[in-house]
Amino acid sequence: MELVDDAGRPVGAMSVAEAHRSPGARHRAFSVLLRDDAGRVLLQRRAAVKTRFPLRWANSCCGHPLPGEPVTVAAARRLAEELGIVDVALTEIGVYAYRADDPDTGRVEYEYDHVVLGRVAADAPVDADPAEVAELRWAPAADLPARIAADPGAYAPWLAGVLAVLAAPGPDPGARVEAPSGDG
Repeated sequence: MELVDDAGRPVGAMSVAEAHRSPGARHRAFSVLLRDDAGRVLLQRRAAVKTRFPLRWANSCCGHPLPGEPVTVAAARRLAEELGIVDVALTEIGVYAYRADDPDTGRVEYEYDHVVLGRVAADAPVDADPAEVAELRWAPAADLPARIAADPGAYAPWLAGVLAVLAAPGPDPGARVEAPSGDG
Protein backbone atom coordinates (compact mmCIF):
# COMPACT_ATOMS: atom_id res chain seq x y z
CA MET A 1 0.00 0.00 0.00
CA GLU A 2 1.01 3.61 -0.49
CA LEU A 3 2.38 5.56 2.48
CA VAL A 4 1.62 9.29 2.46
CA ASP A 5 2.56 12.44 4.35
CA ASP A 6 0.01 14.61 6.17
CA ALA A 7 -0.92 16.32 2.87
CA GLY A 8 -1.52 13.01 1.09
CA ARG A 9 1.69 13.04 -0.97
CA PRO A 10 3.24 9.58 -1.59
CA VAL A 11 6.33 8.89 0.53
CA GLY A 12 6.80 5.14 0.16
CA ALA A 13 5.13 1.75 0.27
CA MET A 14 4.52 -0.92 2.90
CA SER A 15 2.45 -4.08 3.30
CA VAL A 16 -1.05 -3.77 4.74
CA ALA A 17 -0.09 -5.86 7.77
CA GLU A 18 2.96 -3.69 8.56
CA ALA A 19 1.10 -0.39 8.14
CA HIS A 20 -1.61 -1.50 10.59
CA ARG A 21 0.83 -2.71 13.26
CA SER A 22 1.26 -0.31 16.20
CA PRO A 23 2.14 2.54 16.10
CA GLY A 24 0.81 2.51 12.52
CA ALA A 25 2.02 4.17 9.34
CA ARG A 26 -0.04 6.84 7.57
CA HIS A 27 -1.31 5.45 4.29
CA ARG A 28 -3.81 6.11 1.53
CA ALA A 29 -7.21 4.50 1.92
CA PHE A 30 -10.76 5.02 0.70
CA SER A 31 -14.23 4.72 2.18
CA VAL A 32 -17.16 4.22 -0.18
CA LEU A 33 -20.63 5.45 0.71
CA LEU A 34 -23.42 4.13 -1.47
CA ARG A 35 -26.58 6.22 -1.35
CA ASP A 36 -30.04 5.35 -2.67
CA ASP A 37 -32.63 7.72 -4.15
CA ALA A 38 -34.16 8.28 -0.68
CA GLY A 39 -30.80 9.58 0.63
CA ARG A 40 -30.11 6.52 2.77
CA VAL A 41 -26.60 5.07 2.94
CA LEU A 42 -25.73 1.39 2.75
CA LEU A 43 -23.85 0.29 5.87
CA GLN A 44 -21.95 -2.92 6.28
CA ARG A 45 -21.22 -4.70 9.52
CA ARG A 46 -17.63 -5.83 9.18
CA ALA A 47 -17.05 -9.59 9.26
CA ALA A 48 -15.87 -11.24 12.48
CA VAL A 49 -12.60 -12.26 10.81
CA LYS A 50 -11.55 -8.66 10.00
CA THR A 51 -8.25 -7.74 11.67
CA ARG A 52 -9.38 -4.20 12.52
CA PHE A 53 -12.69 -3.31 14.17
CA PRO A 54 -14.53 -6.57 13.40
CA LEU A 55 -18.32 -6.69 13.78
CA ARG A 56 -18.64 -2.91 13.80
CA TRP A 57 -20.93 -1.02 11.46
CA ALA A 58 -19.06 0.97 8.81
CA ASN A 59 -19.54 2.59 5.42
CA SER A 60 -20.54 0.53 2.37
CA CYS A 61 -17.00 -0.70 1.71
CA CYS A 62 -13.43 0.44 2.16
CA GLY A 63 -9.91 -0.49 1.20
CA HIS A 64 -6.51 0.67 0.00
CA PRO A 65 -5.54 1.61 -3.54
CA LEU A 66 -2.38 0.16 -4.96
CA PRO A 67 0.49 2.65 -5.22
CA GLY A 68 -0.40 5.03 -8.05
CA GLU A 69 -3.87 3.51 -8.59
CA PRO A 70 -6.67 6.09 -8.92
CA VAL A 71 -8.89 6.01 -5.83
CA THR A 72 -12.15 5.59 -7.77
CA VAL A 73 -10.67 2.66 -9.74
CA ALA A 74 -9.63 0.95 -6.49
CA ALA A 75 -13.04 1.70 -4.95
CA ALA A 76 -14.86 0.15 -7.92
CA ARG A 77 -12.65 -2.94 -7.63
CA ARG A 78 -13.43 -3.33 -3.91
CA LEU A 79 -17.17 -2.78 -4.44
CA ALA A 80 -17.15 -5.69 -6.87
CA GLU A 81 -15.03 -7.87 -4.54
CA GLU A 82 -16.84 -7.11 -1.26
CA LEU A 83 -20.43 -6.56 -2.40
CA GLY A 84 -20.65 -7.85 -5.96
CA ILE A 85 -21.78 -4.38 -7.06
CA VAL A 86 -20.49 -3.25 -10.45
CA ASP A 87 -21.03 -0.37 -12.87
CA VAL A 88 -21.54 2.36 -10.26
CA ALA A 89 -20.39 5.88 -11.05
CA LEU A 90 -18.10 6.93 -8.18
CA THR A 91 -17.00 10.43 -7.21
CA GLU A 92 -14.43 11.43 -4.62
CA ILE A 93 -16.06 14.02 -2.31
CA GLY A 94 -13.30 14.73 0.19
CA VAL A 95 -10.71 13.32 2.58
CA TYR A 96 -10.96 12.30 6.21
CA ALA A 97 -7.59 11.96 7.98
CA TYR A 98 -7.60 9.97 11.23
CA ARG A 99 -5.81 7.54 13.51
CA ALA A 100 -7.63 4.91 15.58
CA ASP A 101 -6.35 2.08 17.78
CA ASP A 102 -8.42 -1.10 17.91
CA PRO A 103 -8.42 -2.12 21.59
CA ASP A 104 -9.58 -5.65 20.77
CA THR A 105 -7.03 -6.58 18.11
CA GLY A 106 -4.16 -4.20 18.91
CA ARG A 107 -4.10 -3.04 15.30
CA VAL A 108 -4.07 0.58 14.14
CA GLU A 109 -5.83 2.57 11.45
CA TYR A 110 -3.75 5.60 10.44
CA GLU A 111 -5.33 6.71 7.23
CA TYR A 112 -5.54 9.50 4.73
CA ASP A 113 -9.02 8.35 3.75
CA HIS A 114 -10.55 9.44 0.45
CA VAL A 115 -14.34 9.48 0.78
CA VAL A 116 -16.05 8.19 -2.37
CA LEU A 117 -19.77 8.47 -3.14
CA GLY A 118 -21.91 6.37 -5.46
CA ARG A 119 -25.64 6.03 -6.07
CA VAL A 120 -27.44 2.71 -6.33
CA ALA A 121 -31.04 1.59 -6.17
CA ALA A 122 -32.07 0.26 -2.77
CA ASP A 123 -33.07 -3.01 -4.47
CA ALA A 124 -29.83 -3.37 -6.45
CA PRO A 125 -28.50 -6.93 -6.33
CA VAL A 126 -25.79 -7.43 -3.72
CA ASP A 127 -23.56 -10.48 -3.33
CA ALA A 128 -21.63 -9.78 -0.13
CA ASP A 129 -18.43 -11.72 0.55
CA PRO A 130 -18.88 -13.31 4.02
CA ALA A 131 -15.14 -12.95 4.67
CA GLU A 132 -15.64 -9.17 4.44
CA VAL A 133 -19.26 -8.48 5.42
CA ALA A 134 -21.37 -9.90 8.27
CA GLU A 135 -24.52 -7.90 7.52
CA LEU A 136 -25.87 -5.01 5.42
CA ARG A 137 -28.53 -2.39 6.12
CA TRP A 138 -29.78 0.90 4.71
CA ALA A 139 -29.87 3.84 7.15
CA PRO A 140 -30.88 7.49 6.85
CA ALA A 141 -27.61 9.44 6.77
CA ALA A 142 -29.10 12.22 8.91
CA ASP A 143 -29.85 9.77 11.75
CA LEU A 144 -26.40 8.20 11.93
CA PRO A 145 -24.45 10.85 13.89
CA ALA A 146 -26.89 10.51 16.82
CA ARG A 147 -26.79 6.71 16.62
CA ILE A 148 -22.99 6.74 16.61
CA ALA A 149 -22.88 9.15 19.57
CA ALA A 150 -25.31 6.96 21.53
CA ASP A 151 -23.38 3.72 20.92
CA PRO A 152 -19.88 4.46 19.56
CA GLY A 153 -18.62 0.92 20.18
CA ALA A 154 -21.08 -0.44 17.61
CA TYR A 155 -19.54 1.62 14.80
CA ALA A 156 -16.14 1.81 13.13
CA PRO A 157 -14.30 4.86 14.48
CA TRP A 158 -13.96 6.43 11.03
CA LEU A 159 -17.67 6.35 10.14
CA ALA A 160 -18.56 9.65 11.84
CA GLY A 161 -15.75 11.44 9.98
CA VAL A 162 -16.72 9.90 6.66
CA LEU A 163 -20.32 11.01 7.22
CA ALA A 164 -19.09 14.53 8.10
CA VAL A 165 -17.43 14.71 4.67
CA LEU A 166 -20.72 13.61 3.09
CA ALA A 167 -22.66 16.26 5.04
CA ALA A 168 -20.20 19.07 4.27
CA PRO A 169 -21.50 21.82 1.99
CA GLY A 170 -20.59 21.25 -1.59
CA PRO A 171 -19.44 18.55 -1.78
CA ASP A 172 -15.99 19.98 -2.44
CA PRO A 173 -13.62 17.35 -3.91
CA GLY A 174 -10.75 19.09 -2.11
CA ALA A 175 -12.42 19.11 1.31
CA ARG A 176 -10.48 17.54 4.14
CA VAL A 177 -11.73 16.69 7.62
CA GLU A 178 -9.19 15.95 10.34
CA ALA A 179 -10.01 13.84 13.37
CA PRO A 180 -9.31 15.55 16.69
CA SER A 181 -5.92 14.58 18.08
CA GLY A 182 -6.02 11.28 19.93
CA ASP A 183 -9.58 10.54 18.80
CA GLY A 184 -10.65 7.95 16.27
